[in-house]
Amino acid sequence: MTSITAMAPDEQLWQPTLGVAGGPTWRPLSQLQRTELNSGAWIDHLPGWLVGADELMSQLLQQVPWKTGSRRMYDHDVDVPRLTSHYRSFANVPAALVATAGERLSEHYARTGWEPFRSAGLCLYRTGEDSVAWHGDRFGRGASKDVLVAILSLGSQRRLALRARGGGESLSFPLSHGDLLVMGGSCQRSYDHCVPKTRHAHGPRISVQFRPSGVA
Repeated sequence: MTSITAMAPDEQLWQPTLGVAGGPTWRPLSQLQRTELNSGAWIDHLPGWLVGADELMSQLLQQVPWKTGSRRMYDHDVDVPRLTSHYRSFANVPAALVATAGERLSEHYARTGWEPFRSAGLCLYRTGEDSVAWHGDRFGRGASKDVLVAILSLGSQRRLALRARGGGESLSFPLSHGDLLVMGGSCQRSYDHCVPKTRHAHGPRISVQFRPSGVA
């Protein structure tokens, strides 16, 4: 069950960085750095993909209908420790740069045979106390097929950690304002990922997750 929730005043505060002359710009996706994992999984990472992302961060904080969810744990419901919003088409997100990001990603990965991105899932981590537990996007086609999930990170730096299912290899990526991370190949089936709590977050963070059709 989900319901729309208003952010408290301190959660709406976003301190922009220094302005970028000429507005937002994109680093070339040819500069993506790939990390090969086990079992056919891989990670592409591009720090600072979107340069000058302050306006996008502000637009999403103010215009997205953020929702709070709950889940059943033992004998009672508890709030999910983050706010969320989901768009079946990334073109419907109320910020034009999200559509631009989705189109650029789709065009880039189509060159190597990957299907286009369609949806956008958004998560708002209000403080370092907000988090997401270990999981893989294994609902839908991600449970049996190799798929891509791309994440554009905005705002305060948070760590995305990955570990092989069943133990073994683990690693993490610090994601900062404007960074891009793409989980590809068998990553959703053979690895889990999480965003752990931290005492070192200096403001909110938004994760924009692009997925192809039928992947959740």
